Amino acid sequence: MKKYEAVIIGGGQAGLAMGYFLKKEKLSFVIIEKNGHVGDSWRQRYNSLVLFTTRQYSSLPGLQMRGPSEGFPAKDDMADYLNDYVKHFDLPVMLNTNVIQLNKLPDGPFIIETNSGIVKAQQVIIAAGAFQKPYIPPLIKDGTDAFQLHSSEYRSPEEVPGGEVLIVGGGNSGAQLAVELAKDRKVTIAARHRMKFLPLTILGKSIFYWLEKLGLLFAGTDTIKGSWFQKQKDPIFGKELKTLIQNKKVDVKPKVLQVSGTEVLFGDGIQRNFESIIWSTGFVPSYEWIHIEGVVSAEGKPIHKRGITEIKGLYFIGLPWQYQRGSALICGVGRDAEYLASIVLSGKFQQLRK
Repeated sequence: MKKYEAVIIGGGQAGLAMGYFLKKEKLSFVIIEKNGHVGDSWRQRYNSLVLFTTRQYSSLPGLQMRGPSEGFPAKDDMADYLNDYVKHFDLPVMLNTNVIQLNKLPDGPFIIETNSGIVKAQQVIIAAGAFQKPYIPPLIKDGTDAFQLHSSEYRSPEEVPGGEVLIVGGGNSGAQLAVELAKDRKVTIAARHRMKFLPLTILGKSIFYWLEKLGLLFAGTDTIKGSWFQKQKDPIFGKELKTLIQNKKVDVKPKVLQVSGTEVLFGDGIQRNFESIIWSTGFVPSYEWIHIEGVVSAEGKPIHKRGITEIKGLYFIGLPWQYQRGSALICGVGRDAEYLASIVLSGKFQQLRK
C-alpha cells in the first residue's frame, strides 16, 4: 500500500498544473493517470483537431509551449507538450492506473482503490476533466438505421458513410466537424440556439488576448464582469462555418426533436432523412466511483466553492467555470491550481501541528 500527503486523480492539463505547484512545495504526492502515456486523451481525438487558443494561451505554468506564440497547436502538439511538461518538472505519474473507488475513513485518510492496488492520501485533488461520459440525448424512437456516433468517437471523414450528414449540436466541436465534412459532402448542423461566431484573431492577436485585456478571461464568478460573462452563450471561435453557411454549403436547422429510422424531426416541424448522424452533444459528469457523501449532487455534479468541497482535504480542479472562464482551459487552469495548492499546503501544516 502506497501512502502520500496528496494524490491527484487525473493526468491531464489540470492535474499537471496542480502537480507543478505541489512539486514546488516539495509535498509527497503522485498523479494517477488512466492512460498509458500522458497526453493520450489528446491523441485520441479527431485527426484534424487544432486548438482555438494560440500557443501563448495553450501553455501551463512554468513552461511555454515550443513554436510561434501566435500559432495554433494541433492535438498532437498538445500531447507532446504535456509529455514534455512531466519530464521537465519530473512530476510523479502512475500510468495505466484506473481509479475504481474513492473512500474516506472517519477522521482518517482517503482510500483510493485502483487496478494497481490501494493508495492512501491525506488530501485528494480530483482532476478528472470536464469531458467524461459522452452524452447522446434520448431522441431516438424505435431505433435508427442511420450510421451514428458521438463526436468524441469521430476521427476522420473516411469513417463516415457518404451522403448527407447531420451534426447535432452547435458548439465548437460540431462546428469544426461540419467544416471538415463539408469539403466533399452536404452537411446539416442542428443547433438549439443561434450560433454566435468570434474571430480567432483581431489585429494579429488571439481573441483570448483581447478577452484578457478586457478583464473577462480570468474574471471570477464573484465579480461583476465574471458573472456577466458566465451568462453568455459559448461562441464558436473562427468564422469558417459562418462562411459555409452563407454560401449554402452547410444547412442550419433548429434542435432535433426525434429520430426514427433515418428520419429526423426538427423543431420547425420539418422532417428529413440522413444516412449519418454525429452527436456533438457534449458530456455529462461521471463520478460514480466517489463513495463519499456530500461530494456530488443528485444531478451528478461536484458540490464545491472554487474547487473546495465540504469534505476536509478533498478538492476539484479543471471544472468549467470553477472560478473563471479559463478554469477548464489550458490558459487558465494554472490560476486555479495555484490557489488550491495554497489550500492544500495549509492542510499539510495543520496536520503537522497536531
